[in-house]
Amino acid sequence: MDGAKHLLVMRFSSMGDVAMTVPVVKAVLAQNPDVIITYVSRPAFAEFFADISRLTFFAADVTNEYKGMLGLVKFYTHIRVNGRYDGVADLHNSLRTRILRNMFRFYGMPFIVIDKGKAEKKLLTRFPNKVLKPLKRTVERYADVFRALGLTVNLDYQLVKQPQSLTDDITKLTDVKNQPWIGITPFAQYKGKTYPIEKMEKVIEALSTKNVKVFLFGGSPFEQEVCAAWEAKFSNVISVIRKLNMRQELALISQLNVMLSMDSAGMHLASLKGTPVVSIWGATHHYAGFLGYGQSENDIVADDIECRPCSVFGNKPCFRKDYACMYNIAPQTVVNSLLKFI
Repeated sequence: MDGAKHLLVMRFSSMGDVAMTVPVVKAVLAQNPDVIITYVSRPAFAEFFADISRLTFFAADVTNEYKGMLGLVKFYTHIRVNGRYDGVADLHNSLRTRILRNMFRFYGMPFIVIDKGKAEKKLLTRFPNKVLKPLKRTVERYADVFRALGLTVNLDYQLVKQPQSLTDDITKLTDVKNQPWIGITPFAQYKGKTYPIEKMEKVIEALSTKNVKVFLFGGSPFEQEVCAAWEAKFSNVISVIRKLNMRQELALISQLNVMLSMDSAGMHLASLKGTPVVSIWGATHHYAGFLGYGQSENDIVADDIECRPCSVFGNKPCFRKDYACMYNIAPQTVVNSLLKFI
């Protein structure tokens, strides 16, 4: 592509954060036809960027092949061979990307780094004297990086349904769709973001009396064990954990009527496919900017206890020690929010 502006974009983790960059990258490419992008991230996230025109995904295995300082030097060498870049968009601002930026600096390559707004997020999460107001959305912070590189980026925040046909290998597990489908991602990385398991079981129990099929998503062996127990207990529940790959999971998500998610990756994967999400928020708050792209604040389930949010990421222990922000949410409240979509 003659005269194209080639950008190197870096975001290594986490799954939800990488997924949130997708609508921004699509907007950049749609609104700037002279731009091509090489996107660098972990191999597990490659499916998020499948079939995006003028985008090449560079799978960087930073756990093995590109681990440590020597691995970063090796990665830098490989990425330099991959092409000439007109700018670097650092959407992560981690130690790893800071080191890589310094390597690119020797070539006089322009780079822009995301402003995560740490100072204002500190005011949002402190207690007492909390400054409870909406902050800039994370997707806008991503877009600002590209704008600083001289590009046009306008985000419309539209949730566009993108249903995919399910292949035989998926329907062997799901069967054909002849009733509403609800997806549930019951877990998050931290306790402050996870609806209590016993309460989530009450939600699933209530859904078992409805004409719906429920699909459970997750990843870890613990999550697999819990969801397998629910699958065995409730006839309309299917756990897809470690039964489907990422491509297959995204296809299934595209067919859901609604997804129930924590403030976690499940919400952002659903957004990629235009599936509405009922999201449960505990220690964190959507004011920090992490609501799924195109998702509605009206579909948030949360308690207004005065100490929340106490954390941006939900990783701080509850100073009350009772996680009331989650335990105060009644299972029927969650169920009622889901039933609006079926």
